Amino acid sequence: MEQATDFLAESEALNAAFDGVSGDQWGTVTQFKGWTLNDVLVHLHFWNQMADLSLMDEAAFQARLAETFAGIGKNGFRATENSMITLRGEELRAAWQELYRDIGARWVDLDPKQRVKWAGPDMSVRSSITARQMETWAHGQEVFDVLGLQRDEKDRVKNIVVLGVNTFGWAYKVNGRDVPSVMPRLELTAPSGAIWEFGEPGDNKISGSAVEFAQVSAQTRSVADTDLQVQGPVATEWMSIAQCFAGGAEAPPAKGARHRAT
Repeated sequence: MEQATDFLAESEALNAAFDGVSGDQWGTVTQFKGWTLNDVLVHLHFWNQMADLSLMDEAAFQARLAETFAGIGKNGFRATENSMITLRGEELRAAWQELYRDIGARWVDLDPKQRVKWAGPDMSVRSSITARQMETWAHGQEVFDVLGLQRDEKDRVKNIVVLGVNTFGWAYKVNGRDVPSVMPRLELTAPSGAIWEFGEPGDNKISGSAVEFAQVSAQTRSVADTDLQVQGPVATEWMSIAQCFAGGAEAPPAKGARHRAT
């Protein structure tokens, strides 16, 4: 399952970004909702654990999910994750690394269509591991940004682009809007220079960097801070509400709010 290899590579790329971080630097606040570097790794490690638990022990997964939701309802999202994962700093990084490498090695041999439980509807293991790559890539963005690093993007970002495409209707539904009958045409340039095309030609079109489309879909950049060419009212509306992740409606970052530190 290629997506497992992509998840592993994405995790390794983020891990390398932490090489210069030590001590109090783990408390560095990012541009994402005041999350620290510790918060980012807590979040990624916790949900990596949950994805693997859903595969290995469905009953244990359901019990931990119920515990998680109860904690979120009482204490909030960040406090709950931070109470369930108590490691910090280098110890947290080591535990996260050990698990993602283990998952990458084991999941690659799974049947991509195998079903697993999740917080929402059941999903395939291919969808589950793709979601883990997306979260690693998306939350990795605030890490690269705050550390002033430029990520070396690879064509594995296509998995996240496809999530963006597949959640076209979801972005409208979660915002309480009617879903347009036709998705805008996408003509995107991959990091390798390949052209990725989605949808049928029409009056609504989005063209430009595949990475920037993924950034807008994952809400790590405002579309106003990209060079995407957005033509037509549906394309414009979509890029203002795009959301390739689950949960309630989230407002995308304002222009200039998310950027690489210099």
